[in-house]
Amino acid sequence: MSDQKVQNKDKILERLPTVPWARSPRPFVKWAGGKGQLLQQLEQHFPRSFSTFYEPFLGGGAVFFRLVESQPRFNAVLSDVNAGLVNAYDVVKKRAQELIKELMLHEAKFKLAPKKYYYQVRDEEPSDNVGRAARLVFLNRTCYNGLYRVNKAGKFNVPFGRYKNPTICDQENLLTVSQVLQWSNAKLLAVDYKKATKEAGKEDFVYFDPPYQPVSATANFTGYTNSGFSFHDQVHLGEWFRELDKRGCRVLLSNSDVEKVREIYAGYGLQEVEALRAISCKADRRKGHTELIISNQMRNRR
Repeated sequence: MSDQKVQNKDKILERLPTVPWARSPRPFVKWAGGKGQLLQQLEQHFPRSFSTFYEPFLGGGAVFFRLVESQPRFNAVLSDVNAGLVNAYDVVKKRAQELIKELMLHEAKFKLAPKKYYYQVRDEEPSDNVGRAARLVFLNRTCYNGLYRVNKAGKFNVPFGRYKNPTICDQENLLTVSQVLQWSNAKLLAVDYKKATKEAGKEDFVYFDPPYQPVSATANFTGYTNSGFSFHDQVHLGEWFRELDKRGCRVLLSNSDVEKVREIYAGYGLQEVEALRAISCKADRRKGHTELIISNQMRNRR
């Protein structure tokens, strides 16, 4: 990255205001594979300073929100191939009050006939951005275990979640997240990880949280979009990881602890961490296993 670009980024950061929110922001959607439980281990590898933070495979954005708490003055590029999810972030950022009104309406109707209303909304396809965002948040809060899954036609197909009293409209958190996204000058993109990070350079921080490589033949779950994420995609991501490393980026990645992943990132630091990884609404069915945190800042550590 040229010195001029670095200077321009610094000027933008100087214009950002002081922290405007009173409470810690939290992910406004639940996301299978979310990093809430690994934040303490991940933040050990956060750089003390950086220019721009990139988070492709955004999901619930737990790492972004933790960074905002610990290092609040930075620019962010947040992206995901799930266009509906990116639209929801954009609406929260720019039109939070309108979204809150829509969600409050969903909440009121849901209480009258939960299961019937859930499937009614699941079958709908709103034509406006606020309506689509409200539908995504509503379904995320009321479907089975907060799972986001689509079929090959791209249709959301998760069954009703049977929650007793789900929080559909967390008004306070939505307003906080809106402030955070505006304050951090967050750029939101519905693109793949390469396009999202094509301008990343020296002193930038990139965190990758791809769909995990399956630990067994029956463990595969890549239904966040209708395109999936194959082992070849894992290999290509590893190649891009090395490219960003050559550019001088600080790169951090999480994935399952399987030999194929270890081979892809040979030569980089690998930290084993214990995690719960299962899509189940019952805690006793969630089994612990190891995952990998991979960083170009901790080479040759096992």
